[in-house]
Amino acid sequence: MAAASKSGGPAVGIDLGTTYSCVAVWRHDRGEVIANDQGNRLTPSCVAFTSTERLVGEAAVNQAALNPMNTILASSLYKKMSSCGLFKVVAGNDERPMIVVQHEGKEKQFMPEQISSMVLVKMRETAEVYLGKKIKNAVITVLVYFNNSQRQPTIDAGAIAGLNVMRIINEPTAAALAYGLEKMPVSSKRRTVLVFYLGGGTFDVSLLNIDPGVGIDKGLFEVVAIAGDTHLGGADFDNEMVKYSLREFTRKHGRMDIHSNQKALRRLRTACERAKRMLSSTAQTTIEVDSLHDGIDFCTTITRSRFEELNKDLFSKCMKALDKCLCDAKMDESSVHDVVLVGGSTRIPKVQSMLRDFFYGKEL
Repeated sequence: MAAASKSGGPAVGIDLGTTYSCVAVWRHDRGEVIANDQGNRLTPSCVAFTSTERLVGEAAVNQAALNPMNTILASSLYKKMSSCGLFKVVAGNDERPMIVVQHEGKEKQFMPEQISSMVLVKMRETAEVYLGKKIKNAVITVLVYFNNSQRQPTIDAGAIAGLNVMRIINEPTAAALAYGLEKMPVSSKRRTVLVFYLGGGTFDVSLLNIDPGVGIDKGLFEVVAIAGDTHLGGADFDNEMVKYSLREFTRKHGRMDIHSNQKALRRLRTACERAKRMLSSTAQTTIEVDSLHDGIDFCTTITRSRFEELNKDLFSKCMKALDKCLCDAKMDESSVHDVVLVGGSTRIPKVQSMLRDFFYGKEL
């Protein structure tokens, strides 16, 4: 994030996330994350098409259960496109995936970067309202795994959104920059920081060396090793809860046809996500949906321990990636000075307890 760019006007930093996005600006010697028109600093990375309009953010999420085939979650764009969600995907020119929706009474096709650009436009407009001036320049984050060809669609999305993309930066590097600028102890010594990033749709572990740059008046950040899974995130924890709920529903009511009811599945997913969040602060909660399918109400209790059992394989994947990252860097856990948690799924108590055990009680 920079206050102003060489080409004039303020520059903003945009975290184009798979589940949520946000925009920030550097003002008064600190980064300010800007609230959207709903007063929230995080905006759902979701786009929806209706017969009359296009919706982005909270408005898109709020109508998702009634319009699942025309609602696109950005996390779906990072999955295998053959199984990316409830919307339809076809092969376009050069076999590129195209997202098919019904909009204003017509069938329309969009490239994934066009969907991303709609979220970027929302972020740009949020910043413009807050700053009271036009925004042209931005720094945008991408997944650490992205190579140059994978970064290009993000640059293209920025261009479609009317932005001059000044730089593309890895998400964990951005997190380490923020950590280094605000939290790093005053010292002339190099520190090794592990960034554990578990978001809504992706997961990665990055090991970075941070050199305070004494004598050159600027810090140096070096990515030493990375590991993870671009198809693992909070949505996968939701999936396991949805599967569990469907088993409970069919066990109680013997109705298998619910699997083809897309609106019911969307409503159930929303209830499962809500329950997952509750389990981060309470030991037990309910998954409850009125008139889920054919007028049948659904309600089941789920405990934190059951949630952890349902997702034990996913938690295991997280720790294997952590092991691999340290192994690739030829380091052990004692070499890590600081652990930085990024992403909403790092709030899950099991994730935090596993990391504390792994690093022998180190503060996260």
